[in-house]
Amino acid sequence: MTSIRNIALIAHVDHGKTTLADALIKQSDSITSRAMEGTTILDSNELERERGITILSKNCAVIYNDVKINIVDTPGHADFGGEVERVMNLVDGALLLVDAKEGPMPQTQFVLKKAIQAGHRIIVVINKIDKPDARPDWVLNQTFDLFVTLGASDAQADFPVVYASAKQGVAGLDEDLSKMKDIKPLFETVVKEIPEPKNDVNGTLQVSVANISYDNYRGKMGIGRVIRGVFKPGNVAWINRDGKIANAKVSAVYSFKDLGKVEVTEAEAGDIVTFAGIPDIQIGETLADLNNPEALPVISIEQPTVKMRFGVNTSPFSGNEGKYTTSRNIKERLDRELQNDVALRVEDSTEQGEFVVSGRGELHLAILVEKMRREGFELQVSRPQVIFIEKDGVVTEPFESVSIECPEEMGGSVIEEAGKRRGEIIDMRMENGSTFIDAIFPTRGLIGYRSQFVRATKGRGIINSVFLEYRPKLGNIETAPHGSLVAFEPGTAVSYGLLNAEERGQLFITPGTKVYEGMVVGQNAKPEDMEVNVCKEKRLTNMRSKGDGVSEVLDAPRIMTLEEGMEYLGDDELLEVTPISLRIRKKLLKMHERRRAQGAK
Repeated sequence: MTSIRNIALIAHVDHGKTTLADALIKQSDSITSRAMEGTTILDSNELERERGITILSKNCAVIYNDVKINIVDTPGHADFGGEVERVMNLVDGALLLVDAKEGPMPQTQFVLKKAIQAGHRIIVVINKIDKPDARPDWVLNQTFDLFVTLGASDAQADFPVVYASAKQGVAGLDEDLSKMKDIKPLFETVVKEIPEPKNDVNGTLQVSVANISYDNYRGKMGIGRVIRGVFKPGNVAWINRDGKIANAKVSAVYSFKDLGKVEVTEAEAGDIVTFAGIPDIQIGETLADLNNPEALPVISIEQPTVKMRFGVNTSPFSGNEGKYTTSRNIKERLDRELQNDVALRVEDSTEQGEFVVSGRGELHLAILVEKMRREGFELQVSRPQVIFIEKDGVVTEPFESVSIECPEEMGGSVIEEAGKRRGEIIDMRMENGSTFIDAIFPTRGLIGYRSQFVRATKGRGIINSVFLEYRPKLGNIETAPHGSLVAFEPGTAVSYGLLNAEERGQLFITPGTKVYEGMVVGQNAKPEDMEVNVCKEKRLTNMRSKGDGVSEVLDAPRIMTLEEGMEYLGDDELLEVTPISLRIRKKLLKMHERRRAQGAK
């Protein structure tokens, strides 16, 4: 049997996991094709490449000195923590990447906590050592403190350290970049420090199911680890999450090789495999020996903290831009997502054609909405809301650990806004003209804050957060209420009407945009809604003066991304999402209906 090592790449967002995976793949003994140019090879998903983040965990395998190394690239963003938790069941160790300047960040803490809880051996890789302001000694001390804080064992806290520049594809055991030639010191550390899988090849079969993938020819496929025995195609016992046992037939078993997979006649305990033949297989289930079926512990996943309503698009423009517009289409798509994403929940709403979708954070749900719109779906979504849980008669709400970096001169206004949103400042320091703030916020206080923070810091601020725990609910959080500019009538926006509306606030649309009654076309400077007629044209006379109309210039409108649109929404507003457009609208489109609803409150 080939010697095997199973490792996960874990880190905070943008600390270089996928780039390091590129270097490991390109410099391994198994890659025969040197034509694999480019970067972030593993980020195959279009959304991942655009946003520069990993959303789905990826598997690959490389050979180094006759040792097969299974590598799993995990997401760094806490909203995709369901992926990280599952991966820990596949591997025996982890490479923890830490930026040589920034040091451990909130999501570093999240992913490291999962690896420590799983009892894994962890190699610390201080990456981006080529940065001009890198401070590896400080980062190493901070990382050690984090290990101790998270309750690492003595063996885990005595971690090996490798210094690297993943971008340049080099690594070394000391921080001198000039001595680094290639990535081999990291390979050697993995082979030396990460234990071989201690699995019983002679025992009865047990295969964990940690992930699901789709193949155009084989259909739904399970990805898991052979915990015990030898896994071959044929009849097996299939044990679901509730412990129910059924007979099933595995039609093919694949082992990972390079960036792909190869079909094998058998896979021994310790290897990570993918298999086909069970169309209803789910994450967290077990395949076992027919004569002696033993279930593995079911993977426990932390519960969702944020929910939104997904519904059929009911605007006057519905059906014009999308292929899938019915509630049945939306329900089928959400059910399909549930099979892949264990951290997601979908429930029927009290409103017909609506579904309550719960996830691990705003980004988690925003990525789902973005995937759906790219697939041709039309839908409307509500403002994200936190999920309250009652424990022992006390209502609790989710809190998040937040780290903020902003220019020093903007620190005061950031702290003031944090106070309004019930943020509790834990630590604050000034370094090199920047203010660093560690705080604890209720998740309610963060909804709608990120885009406002970016604008307030003129794009120079960085805010990161990670779920901390549920705590007793705080009182009302008074954030500055926004007022919207609402289209008065259907038609096409023209410059004259927009010029008049622009005096009231900031516009979201340009001349020539088709609007309908009740559509939000801008943000009012005052905290109340105002109806505006953006379709109003200038009355023409048979008189004209020299230069009339030349000086009328519209300001650039605020064009929102999906996340910014979701954060902007008020309680009485919806975001209409189509493959082509994003429109904010009032739930009640008619002015008299909105006034009647306000009077009833």
